[in-house]
Amino acid sequence: MSHTAGIRQAQKQKTRQALLDAALRLLEEQSLSSLGLREVTRAVGIAPTAFYRHFRDTADLGVALVDEALGSLHGTIRTTLAATGDADERITGTVELIAGLVREYPAHVRFIARERHGGVQSVREAIGGQLDRFAREVAEELGRHPDSEGWDRDDLLMLAGLYVDHMVMTASAFLAAGPDPVERERVARNARRRMRLVSLGRRHWLD
Repeated sequence: MSHTAGIRQAQKQKTRQALLDAALRLLEEQSLSSLGLREVTRAVGIAPTAFYRHFRDTADLGVALVDEALGSLHGTIRTTLAATGDADERITGTVELIAGLVREYPAHVRFIARERHGGVQSVREAIGGQLDRFAREVAEELGRHPDSEGWDRDDLLMLAGLYVDHMVMTASAFLAAGPDPVERERVARNARRRMRLVSLGRRHWLD
């Protein structure tokens, strides 16, 4: 009996992932607010009613996509942005991380960039919640740096928010650049320069 239940659970998870993957493909050409439930189920090859075994509606599916796109990145982004050591190495590593994420997961990056200010409130809130969590986690790590001596929590959160916003903006720029190596290097160069400017401001903030 438990073996049968395990097979059913595995099949349910497989169908759920197929719905997420199909929606992500469809969202490359449209926004979530225009995505139809039947459009998604048709792409997967299941009846529209079967959709409700996995998600309440397309907004619920969108929130799941946010978690899939951002949920696993917290540790990576926190340690990269808050790493100790040479500032230029940290900046270069951060920009390379963003470029790599865009290269490996362009559909997820496109979805987040488009829906961050899109028409589906629950998805906007889910993205905002994830980004706020990134900022809090990075602020906590930054607070351990000797450079942060004397900083209060609000200022650390402001600095962390600048870093997180910059990452989102840079990811969108890499996405727009496409595969053109010259354009990608221009994006990387601008991203590094902006992060250096923030780094310089950080050193003199308490002045």
